[in-house]
Amino acid sequence: MEKKVFGYPTFDEQGEKVLTTYDNAYADMLMDIRVYRMQLGEKRSFKVDSEELAALLLSGEVTLSWGNERRTVSRRDVFTDGPWALHVSTGAEAIVEASKLSEILVQRTRNDRAFPARLYGPEDAPWSDSCFGKFGNTARRRVNTIFDYDIQPLSNMVLGEVVNEPGNWSGYLPHRHPQPETYYFMFDRPEGFGASFVGDQVFKSVHGSFSAIPGGLTHPQAVAPGFRMYTCWMIRHLDGNPWLRSDCVEDERYTWLHGAKFD
Repeated sequence: MEKKVFGYPTFDEQGEKVLTTYDNAYADMLMDIRVYRMQLGEKRSFKVDSEELAALLLSGEVTLSWGNERRTVSRRDVFTDGPWALHVSTGAEAIVEASKLSEILVQRTRNDRAFPARLYGPEDAPWSDSCFGKFGNTARRRVNTIFDYDIQPLSNMVLGEVVNEPGNWSGYLPHRHPQPETYYFMFDRPEGFGASFVGDQVFKSVHGSFSAIPGGLTHPQAVAPGFRMYTCWMIRHLDGNPWLRSDCVEDERYTWLHGAKFD
């Protein structure tokens, strides 16, 4: 039986949207990932023993508090501005208070190791162009890495973002790695859509949907012409086997494309 690898969650009455948990249909992701829609003046507190947590601002304005620190940050949307993400370790409290209608993504995983809390800003995770001009210029995208093993080796997670230009692909050439990965999709227009491939399965990506990619399966995706697609990519390190860029193995059937000529 094929694993469940795609989801179309919605916000509940409390403004919570559940993607993956440790015991739902996507438990293989080994992460608890949720998105929160917060109203003006709403406050949420996050504190879990034996887990680390990252709170990523998707849009709006929030005040983040941790330890003796407090910072108000804003983001018009994921297509215009760079990220703000607060990353805390086991037992630390992260408080988020909305100054206007806002959305945040909260990524958690089990981790007993302590490390200093850090607020990552746009200057810490600058956008870089990827695959500009390659494959007939059909894989153009902007990518950032907020944190990974090289940035925070005591973390069990990776967090980053991708913005695809209209009609373009990402995760291309099709590649795989042993660690599980989750993609959360947003589009610059509500009717925007794309295609998400997980192994031999393919699904329609829409605003607010996600892919749950088991380790070892290829996972390219594409966006339809006319729309820009945002992907928050989240990887869970395996015990004794953290995700490194060198772990990405391209599907050997398509590596010839690196030297192909396109009109």
